[in-house]
Amino acid sequence: MDILTPLDLAALTWFLASWMGFHAIIELSALHKRTLSHAMNRHRIAWMMEMSRRPVKIMDIAVAGGLQQGTGFFASTSLLAIGGCFALLTSTESVFRIMQDLGLEDGRNPATWELKVIGLTLIYAYAFFKFGWAYRLFNYATIMMGAMPDGDPPPDHATDFAQRAGGMMVLAGNHFNRGQRAFFFSIGYLGWFADARVFFVTTLFVLLVLARRQFASRARTLAVSAHQSPSDPMADKGAMKTDTGSANPFT
Repeated sequence: MDILTPLDLAALTWFLASWMGFHAIIELSALHKRTLSHAMNRHRIAWMMEMSRRPVKIMDIAVAGGLQQGTGFFASTSLLAIGGCFALLTSTESVFRIMQDLGLEDGRNPATWELKVIGLTLIYAYAFFKFGWAYRLFNYATIMMGAMPDGDPPPDHATDFAQRAGGMMVLAGNHFNRGQRAFFFSIGYLGWFADARVFFVTTLFVLLVLARRQFASRARTLAVSAHQSPSDPMADKGAMKTDTGSANPFT
């Protein structure tokens, strides 16, 4: 007996294509400069530039610590989700009976259910690695903030250091966004447990919600409109390289 039907394979292909395609549009295509993520990356660089001119940086380091704590929360949540998935694998029969009673599965192939749970586990494992690395990068950024030149350093040196610290913040934010993206797409993945056709619809729904947030949300409007300064901190080529991230969403 085949574990996955042609409809299941088509739905899974649509899911993976949506996830990878959205990543490519948001981080690799020319449209990435019109996204909310890009606007916030510019604010991260601007934050570091402003901090380099402040004599007291305690508040900035406290804010960075808050970002790190929030990332740690999502990493812990990923581990809990992974544990929940393993619990589902050990109670397949009882869960499958419940789904049969609800009319969500025909009950003829429990191996299909187990394969779906393994796929969900892999999504949360990927999210954990992203949040874990983002947590470490926020830690590195905090260290760079603490090491920022004080007193009256040469202007070029202070600016270069601030841009590098901002670049570290951008990298941390990019990996955090990828972890959250995995969480969001996992919501769409849940539709597969009901039916492959539902999987198509839930994936499309998540894709549309994420696209709206990046390109047409009020948050993006506010973030973009805040850039009214004639000088653009993101103009530095070194900083811009960190904005797009890696061509591989699994790095």
